[in-house]
Amino acid sequence: MLKKVLMASLAVAFVGMQVGMVMAAEGNPDTGPGCGLGKLAWQNYPHQKTIAVQTMEATTNGTFYSQTFGISSGTSGCTNDGKFWAQEKVNVFAALNFENLAQDMAQGQGEHLTSLATLMGIPAGQQPAFFAMTQEKYASLVTAGETSPVALVKALNDAVATHPMLAQVSLNK
Repeated sequence: MLKKVLMASLAVAFVGMQVGMVMAAEGNPDTGPGCGLGKLAWQNYPHQKTIAVQTMEATTNGTFYSQTFGISSGTSGCTNDGKFWAQEKVNVFAALNFENLAQDMAQGQGEHLTSLATLMGIPAGQQPAFFAMTQEKYASLVTAGETSPVALVKALNDAVATHPMLAQVSLNK
């Protein structure tokens, strides 16, 4: 019985010490471990820079895996400019539709090429110029050198970046 009381007292003392440190610490604009559910749950707690608050934030994030989700989705207080995911969508689409894309590029039109242009951030009004450019540069984009989806996407990004009209409108800069 005495052992239980001693353990409970130690636990209360430890928690009290942590709370005391939180209350005694000065405020700091650095608000701890990033974003996620833990950050949202503890955001109004005073003295964000203290170890206790940061530990609670990190533990909550780790328990619910919310920081990873927040970072990848741009939610839970996390920011995401979308450039990585936009480029990854282009890469995956090109890998899954490589043969059809090559055929559409040779023809200068087609549903796969239209979808790729949309994924690359080419507005509908500028897509005819994109289609013409892919047909005109077909040999250098698809048939010359390495013929992989990754090489195709890199060549397309380079071609769009140097095209007088398309470089101004593409989201994939």
